[in-house]
Amino acid sequence: MDSIQKIFKTGFGPSSSHTMGPANAADAFLADCPQAAAYKVILYGSLAATGKGHLSDKALRNRFEGKQLTIEWQPQVFLPEHPNGMEFFGYDTGGALLLSQKYFSIGGGDISKDGTHAADRDIYPLNKMKDIMGYLKTRRLWEYVDECEDKSIWDFLAQTWQTMLESIHNGLDHEGTLPGCLRLPRRASSVFSKLHGMNNRLKERYSAMAYAFAVSEENASGSKIVTAPTCGSCGILPAVLYSYALAYNATEKRILHALATAGLIGNVIKYNASLSGAEVGCQGEVGSACSMAAGALCQLLGGSANQIEYAAEMGLEHHLGLTCDPVCGLVQIPCIERNAFAALRAMDAGYYATFTDGTHIISLDKVIHVMKNTGLDLPSVYKETSLGGLAVENE
Repeated sequence: MDSIQKIFKTGFGPSSSHTMGPANAADAFLADCPQAAAYKVILYGSLAATGKGHLSDKALRNRFEGKQLTIEWQPQVFLPEHPNGMEFFGYDTGGALLLSQKYFSIGGGDISKDGTHAADRDIYPLNKMKDIMGYLKTRRLWEYVDECEDKSIWDFLAQTWQTMLESIHNGLDHEGTLPGCLRLPRRASSVFSKLHGMNNRLKERYSAMAYAFAVSEENASGSKIVTAPTCGSCGILPAVLYSYALAYNATEKRILHALATAGLIGNVIKYNASLSGAEVGCQGEVGSACSMAAGALCQLLGGSANQIEYAAEMGLEHHLGLTCDPVCGLVQIPCIERNAFAALRAMDAGYYATFTDGTHIISLDKVIHVMKNTGLDLPSVYKETSLGGLAVENE
């Protein structure tokens, strides 16, 4: 498995697959073909179906600023390697082709030339949670991160946490409506204002909802966020961690350890299944984020490795089969509410796991395997194409 830095990427919303991925692919192609007089990009499948709502064209034009660029949309053509396919072309002044290259946006902002999830650096020798826990024995999951990563990982996670906090605070401060045809009103500020007068337990719980709204609304407006593990699910983990930090006066060191545990869980899911909504549906985004947040919270609550794994298993298990059907191709309905409610579900799973001895029948590894197969079995209309489910009911 690669570094957990690939799980937590700082960038601009609204979609890691549809916005960050094409932007990263454009950077890669420009590095290989900087001399072209004109460029063309063809977006295929899911990228084309909801690309305009996800600002794919804006991300590409920003990268090709000052250059001649043509963008073509082919929503009916799905390349066999991955649903999020794109092809770049560079031409000389006479129109002759200099270079062409296919890329695939495989989730979390990552790109690939062949649609696979091969790691750039195999720095984690173990990639199944059962094997990791067996190796660690009585040690904590974050200690495996500390053992495998460069020591700079803690500075990286500290900066990641600060960016998460900024997105929470900015989201709480912003009001009005989100961009796009839905004219969806921001709700983070109004939800947060209703917390006053609640008892501490309710305040902790519903503040998490307000924080999830805040981050998700920042993402939907194209502002800076941290993928956790994707843009579409970026509100869940910071909401759960921040509500705990305030309620229990947690130190930054403990929060960073929890972030490391969350990153490791996300890494295991990414390596063995997928984080891409276009590939496996929303279970790969919101489900994975809920799993990460549940495990991180359980650690903060003093849970054992078995309890943490149980919490993470529940977070993903209870999102199995969740479809990805964004209304109007925007990361707003049902995405924002899903972040808020998944944050609460993560808290429920984290707390419940600490009430048990950690013994359970279905392991996280098995649920990850089922999630992958379930996603592959889902028809493409339920995987980020806006061609089925809630997306068409709004028409």
